[in-house]
Amino acid sequence: MLPEFSVVIPTYQQPALLLKCLDALGRQRLSRDQFEIIVVDEGNSPETETAVQLFAKQVARDGGPIEVRYLGQPERRGPAAARNRGWRAARGRIIAFTDDDCLPESEWLSSALLCFQRGAQVMSGQLRVYLPNQPTPLDRTATILKRAEFMSSNCFCRKSTLERVNGFEEAFDIDWREDSDLQFKFIQAGIPIGKCTEAVVVHHIRPCPWYGLLRDERNNSYDALLYKRHPNLFRERIPSFRRQVLQYYASVISISSGLAGLVTGHFVIALLGLGIWALLSTYLIIRHLPKSPLNSTTVKHAVLTALATPFLSVYWRLHGAFKYKVLYL
Repeated sequence: MLPEFSVVIPTYQQPALLLKCLDALGRQRLSRDQFEIIVVDEGNSPETETAVQLFAKQVARDGGPIEVRYLGQPERRGPAAARNRGWRAARGRIIAFTDDDCLPESEWLSSALLCFQRGAQVMSGQLRVYLPNQPTPLDRTATILKRAEFMSSNCFCRKSTLERVNGFEEAFDIDWREDSDLQFKFIQAGIPIGKCTEAVVVHHIRPCPWYGLLRDERNNSYDALLYKRHPNLFRERIPSFRRQVLQYYASVISISSGLAGLVTGHFVIALLGLGIWALLSTYLIIRHLPKSPLNSTTVKHAVLTALATPFLSVYWRLHGAFKYKVLYL
């Protein structure tokens, strides 16, 4: 008998976290013969394969076997490609997606099954996000996941609907905007997306290094790709943060003008440009200061982040505009 669900989990070099996710799936109230688990390893690592094998043996001893398959990717091509490989290899008629650092609650699959028995085609579940004790600004931005309409860390699709839209777009080769692209493809195909609030996945945000915000400015390039593919839906459903973006451009332009003024001897332009840049930078530094008690290290990190972010943000936005040949500023 074929299972109702195939649970697809992309993973990369996180066997300990993956085991916790698998353990949560082993406690599902849905009968174990009604779902299978497919782990797609972007790292193709022996440690991850061993972790999957250990889970399969342990769960068979504890309460009956669950079909668990390990698929190693020959090369790292991003979670979109990993999820595509997983659902295309699936035997279940409903594909459930989650991530290796997530913990599905015990009624995750059984709650989703009720929705599909009522005729659902695509469902988004409920994500509960918990921050570390001393969250960084990047950690706090992760809470927007709770408000996302459609998340690859907790969603369900009939396999036939994924076949209809050809799954995830693999040009999104990092963990960013690939789920929004899939959501927009469903919308354009006229496939309704429901909400199953009883299908809960818990996501504990792990502490991020102070430079995480700088690293994630790269995501702006993939925003340009999403905008090119779905301009109308992008404008309707993706927050633009226009005021913040304008501040970044103003910061880059003002310091560039100020330095040019110094080099060319136009000291009024230099004073004006550098003055505007100083004011904008002061505002950004204050915004990046953590809510926890300040010390020399946290202040230094806030200053470095505030000074570098405008340049990285503008660079990656323009990088995406040129790479994907789209007017995206």
